[in-house]
Amino acid sequence: MRIAIDTGGTFTDCVYLKDGKPAVLKVPSTPDDPARSVVEAIRQIAAQGSVEIRHGTTIGTNALLERKGARVAFVTTAGFEDTIAIGRQARQHLYDWMATPAPCIVPKELRFGVRERVSAEGEILFAPSEKELAELGDKIRASGAESVAVSLLFSFANPKNEQRVATALRESMARVDARRYMADIPISISHKILPEFREYERAATVTVNAYLAPKAGAYVQRLDNAIQNGAEDSANDTGVGRPRSEDEHANSLYVMQSSGGIISAKLAAEEPVRTVLSGPAGGVIGAHRVAQLAGLEKIISFDMGGTSTDVALIEARGPQITNESRISEIPISVPMLDIHTVGAGGGSLAWFDRGGILHVGPQSAGAEPGPICYGRGEQPTVTDANVALNRLDPELALAGTVRLDEARTRAFMEKNRGSISSVEQFATGIIQLAEAEMEKAIRLISVERGHDPREFTLIAFGGAGPLHACSLARALAIPRVMVPSMPGALSAIGILGADVVRDYSRTVMISVEQDSANSAQALRSPRLRAFDRRERSESTEVAENSLDILSTFESHFAELETRGIAEFASEGLTGTAIRSADLRYAGQGYEINVPAGPEMLAEFHDAHRKRYGHADENRRIEVVNIRVRMIAASEPIDFPRRSPGTSGSEHSVLKKKRVMFGDEWMETPLLDRSRLVPGNTFTGPAIVHEYSATTVVPPGCQARVDSLSNLIIDA
Repeated sequence: MRIAIDTGGTFTDCVYLKDGKPAVLKVPSTPDDPARSVVEAIRQIAAQGSVEIRHGTTIGTNALLERKGARVAFVTTAGFEDTIAIGRQARQHLYDWMATPAPCIVPKELRFGVRERVSAEGEILFAPSEKELAELGDKIRASGAESVAVSLLFSFANPKNEQRVATALRESMARVDARRYMADIPISISHKILPEFREYERAATVTVNAYLAPKAGAYVQRLDNAIQNGAEDSANDTGVGRPRSEDEHANSLYVMQSSGGIISAKLAAEEPVRTVLSGPAGGVIGAHRVAQLAGLEKIISFDMGGTSTDVALIEARGPQITNESRISEIPISVPMLDIHTVGAGGGSLAWFDRGGILHVGPQSAGAEPGPICYGRGEQPTVTDANVALNRLDPELALAGTVRLDEARTRAFMEKNRGSISSVEQFATGIIQLAEAEMEKAIRLISVERGHDPREFTLIAFGGAGPLHACSLARALAIPRVMVPSMPGALSAIGILGADVVRDYSRTVMISVEQDSANSAQALRSPRLRAFDRRERSESTEVAENSLDILSTFESHFAELETRGIAEFASEGLTGTAIRSADLRYAGQGYEINVPAGPEMLAEFHDAHRKRYGHADENRRIEVVNIRVRMIAASEPIDFPRRSPGTSGSEHSVLKKKRVMFGDEWMETPLLDRSRLVPGNTFTGPAIVHEYSATTVVPPGCQARVDSLSNLIIDA
């Protein structure tokens, strides 16, 4: 059995196949030890035989945001120890004179230099001595570091010095008595994790990996052991939580990557930097999948959970990948889905500043104590505001188990409303502020990048997404909202259907010059030729067209694909390679990724024109990095289509109640989504309740149910 589990701030969502159809289970999250809720979910599902667990985790994200990672020793070329703290000149808040950057995750006393040098051509100018490497090991042991990050200058061009440093450190640790120091301290190496240029971004990425490795790695390993062998206190007859007999197949654990594919637990433990957006990535993959089935090519995914909202723009090519992500002000350059996150979720706290101005978020009530309406919290949240406006019904349990306390909610909101005239006005203000933050996030990924929101459909999911989707669609002139079946668990559905993916890259630095006839010339200077150490000829290569340019990269692509095929084979998988390249105009500092193929140059010009408003087809182009994505397709999930029924929806109405829209209480039907069938239509105002989420259909909106049981709302 295949089970997908997405750990959120309030609930842990589980999706599995029951009688060939996706089924959902939600259990309360256990922030003190997320593994407990995962094991509890598996126990409740009562899976028989071997189990494949696919997990979306927030362990790495939380450790970064809360700065609760490991004590990291950073090793680099002597004289460059402080680059990890200096970073780039660019400031996040350009006009904020009082802005103070977050402290570096590597304190000064844990930055170590080693006397070595590799030239830009990949030539070893100076190698570290054995004595110096031994002294380095002694210093790191004495520092009390829990993890090591190694990032030497130009190691992507020639990794030999970096390999020597890592080998020496491992040998040094192995010689130390484990009672005095961890013999298996994790060592993260830059040329393995990110063999690309830009020393600061490469160093920051490998440092984040080292920062997360002890905590995230230990969590993944502990969870894997629990799934494989079980714990005595979880013993049961499900095949999970007990020792396996010899005739049973091994259970397996995979972890969702930030790039939209899953990887083995072993790799996730070694390279946790690839999982920092694990949960949100599942939502984007799930949204893309249901949109494809519904025949939608251009969508904006809108995932609102308990603590944050994640948005992403997806076109016909599929989810967009970026190598320029920043989390907690730290650049992370491994491939990630291009997701923008804001601190506005169902649990976001409402508060007043010293001037009496109302704010919402980014602080969240989380799972403990949670919103007021859950019975423990005392500070108003977005969820409480929805209860006060009667959009969430206290008579219907959330996730089948959580009862909402309306009287308690109104009492505490009355106590906390400050100078605002009424609880209803207070609640309306909370929702307006939260929606303003989410609206800005959607504008950032669409309008500010040259996309017209009027051409897209908003896919709303997450426990709170359907509550606010129509209001956002109207504000942004998005014509249509789609609420998929099981919206509160779509992230887990995406994880369940995700492919096994591995990403490989290499910096090549090839210059492509175009003349007036639009022919191309691939030029490799002796300096740039160093990026391919197998080539020593200094003759200039000439390419008459894009196909000749591609032949220049063939050996590089083949090398990356050979590595990927071998790694997939070691896991019993067969993968398909997808090639792409990072291109830029000469003199630019950043690149655009386009598919590698005969139309590569034309696609780059088009992409540049779309993003920046202009393109120069006669200007020299540089191919900076080449990339290979290896994909082993997972068995697709079958979403059954149903024949349309009658257009009426009266049979699904549970009751009618007063709900506030704007500043007016309106009589509103409450519909049970499980009773809605394809072909049913209705007009807002309406509230649609289901196990995993609640959908608000404002006055004037037209809603219908399609053949896949998606709720389509014309905003």
